[in-house]
Amino acid sequence: MKDISYRVALGGIVSALCLLCMFLAGIMPVFYLILPMAAGILLMIIAEEISMSWAWLTYLAVCLLSMLITADKESALVFVMLFGHYPMVRIYLEKLKFKALRYILKALIFNICSISFFLVTVFIFGIDQMLTDMNDIGKFGGALFLGLANVIFVLYDFNLGAIYVLYIKQLLPKFRKRQRK
Repeated sequence: MKDISYRVALGGIVSALCLLCMFLAGIMPVFYLILPMAAGILLMIIAEEISMSWAWLTYLAVCLLSMLITADKESALVFVMLFGHYPMVRIYLEKLKFKALRYILKALIFNICSISFFLVTVFIFGIDQMLTDMNDIGKFGGALFLGLANVIFVLYDFNLGAIYVLYIKQLLPKFRKRQRK
């Protein structure tokens, strides 16, 4: 168990990096999906280095701060509802023995979060540009967007696994070696 000063310092650094990603999403709107994904990946470090409960606390702090102080609320909502919590949920799901059940649960969680994101964006925040974009494509615009989102999710999930393995096998041993010196 790491001491409290280490946990607070690492949590603060990761929170600051996550918020930086959220601020950059407001400056560079073309990255409004990629930067929340990157911020979510940073939370895996907290889960691995400290604990899962500390990672959830960090996630909640970043959610609150990003919704309050960042300019791009839609990107902050993408982090809150889609890509911020998923790296931690994924760690739980990877412990399931049955691969098919694991994939079904991942897809179910993502689709529930995606539809919730759409409903919150349109009906609570009043950003109805999404409805206009879907109507331009036709009556199957919503299904097309959800299908495309699922493709992006599969790629994100695959990359999360690769980044997790890279962190555990390549980066973590180097950090631990430096800490012992």
